Amino acid sequence: MKKVIKFFAVAAVVFSAVACNSARPAAGVPKELVPSKGEIDSVSYLLGINLGQMIKGYNMGDLNFAEIKKGAEDFVNAKGNQRDTNFVKQFKVNPEEMGQVMNSFIEKRSAYAAAVNKVAQDKYFEEVKKIAGVESSESGLCYLIKEPGNDTKPGPKDTVYVHYKLSLKDGSVIEEVPESDPSVMLMLNRVIPGWTEGLQLLGEGGKATLYVPAELGYGERGTNGIEPNSPLVFDITLDSLKHFVEPVKE
Repeated sequence: MKKVIKFFAVAAVVFSAVACNSARPAAGVPKELVPSKGEIDSVSYLLGINLGQMIKGYNMGDLNFAEIKKGAEDFVNAKGNQRDTNFVKQFKVNPEEMGQVMNSFIEKRSAYAAAVNKVAQDKYFEEVKKIAGVESSESGLCYLIKEPGNDTKPGPKDTVYVHYKLSLKDGSVIEEVPESDPSVMLMLNRVIPGWTEGLQLLGEGGKATLYVPAELGYGERGTNGIEPNSPLVFDITLDSLKHFVEPVKE
């Protein structure tokens, strides 16, 4: 949350700078020292992008942009020294409570998204289990073995070399290692549980689609580009593997 507070501090400075420099030049000051309308518009727009990035990054949902504008204007027009205890009385919400208010809001938004996605995930897996050839394990992992590969299968500590595509349940591709690229190396004890379990079902050269519930993926917190309680779909080819060898104790 320190990043949020820091951002608003920077935003306040920029708003102030834009407000001050949008006026006519003072007497005796060269006109070329005053930013042009185009420069002011560019800074204003980029500040909006920065704010939008934060809103989207924290998954804040629909906000009241009129209030965002009013808050900026109120700060720019505020009188007195910011260190004065009376300074914050000019605002309808105390800026010193920003951390508490923002944390509470973001936590509530996250909990709401997690609850909505959990319901959607349950319905999604009801449909996944109807797909021909799909099997499921006790952990909740669903998988479709397209090509089983040979008899050499990885263990939970082995290193695998794979090509894969990660998608969300709506088909949106999050990341991909296409066949035209070199395979990537991964250690099965350092990936999400859905991968650790699913890859052990394949032999070298095998191909599968893994339907990974959030409990075996990124859970209730999610990660970059993946919302809380989001199921994941992996199309994987196991190109090769190296078995883990226990180090010799001296």
